[in-house]
Amino acid sequence: MTAISLGMPSVPTKLAERRKSRQIQVGTVAVGGDAPVSVQSMTTTRTSDIGATLQQIAELTASGCQIVRVACPTQDDADALSTIARKSQLPVIADIHFQPKYVFAAIEAGCAAVRVNPGNIKQFDDKVKEIARAAKDHGTPIRIGVNAGSLDRRLLQKYGKATPEALVESALWEASLFEEHDFRDIKISVKHNDPVVMVRAYQLLAEQCDYPLHLGVTEAGPAFQGTIKSAVAFGALLSQGIGDTIRVSLSAPPVEEVKVGNQILESLNLRQRGLEIVSCPSCGRAQVDVYKLAEEVTAGLTGMEVPLRVAVMGCVVNGPGEAREADLGVASGNGKGQIFVKGEVIKTVPESKIVETLIEEAMKIAEQMEADGVTSGEPSVSVAG
Repeated sequence: MTAISLGMPSVPTKLAERRKSRQIQVGTVAVGGDAPVSVQSMTTTRTSDIGATLQQIAELTASGCQIVRVACPTQDDADALSTIARKSQLPVIADIHFQPKYVFAAIEAGCAAVRVNPGNIKQFDDKVKEIARAAKDHGTPIRIGVNAGSLDRRLLQKYGKATPEALVESALWEASLFEEHDFRDIKISVKHNDPVVMVRAYQLLAEQCDYPLHLGVTEAGPAFQGTIKSAVAFGALLSQGIGDTIRVSLSAPPVEEVKVGNQILESLNLRQRGLEIVSCPSCGRAQVDVYKLAEEVTAGLTGMEVPLRVAVMGCVVNGPGEAREADLGVASGNGKGQIFVKGEVIKTVPESKIVETLIEEAMKIAEQMEADGVTSGEPSVSVAG
């Protein structure tokens, strides 16, 4: 009789192979090709306020952001770009709308890249030759950023609205104009506020070019709604191997965008995970205050940077199994908690000692992992039931 293995099934470390794209260099960050997917955000300060802008860039750097975009709607903003690009810890992309002269100013200022929106720069197509020459001379990549809300009126007339096909046609048309001048140091985005339209646009675009793609759901909304829309859209595309940089557009502080972006990548195994708290949502079976336990454990382990999964479970149904699968865990009930380390019960402690014990054991594991050279980036928290 053939033995049947009852062990844990193997699972894929990633959902799909990355789409093959050309690689460009945005300052110190490689984009496309075999480079990791990077997270970017955009400052909310007036770019002309150099001090405030650099302060916000420093906060974004600390939160794990890798590329930052700054707005450039005025001459004062353009004048500030040189200092900001020189002093920023992150590669700076200048965001240009309406005025083509600011594209040249950004290139001359030493920005790591320039984002142009062809749909709202007057007579942009007539300037492509000059822009391509200047960008090539300075080694500055160009991001062609097509937005549903500012699509070229000719395409709106042709398609009736900002369809996926219209967004893609706009982007590829502009890319072709740069290609005529032998410039291919390009990244493309085709953003829409509807995740379904956005996903389809990027799928079409990915089939028709090999440029690296920047993902974004434009005007995604307040933090909760924007997080959901971005996670759904990015998850759909990244799980197909589509996407080289991402920006979560939230009506919230930029640091929050970065936190969500990093968590999306970690959830898809596109970035090494840091601290992960697996905690049950609680139910009528729970015999401890799971919410309080999870909050106290999270607070106690804030700042831990090793990739550690900690399970905080409140009953005997899923608790032992989840705790056993984690690096460290507790299955709670009847006023006490069983503490698991690497799948084995090491002790049983009173409920009042659960948080203290978990933190102590986590520190021991972290010290050993650090001694073994296992480290990760910013810690994150996820909740599972």
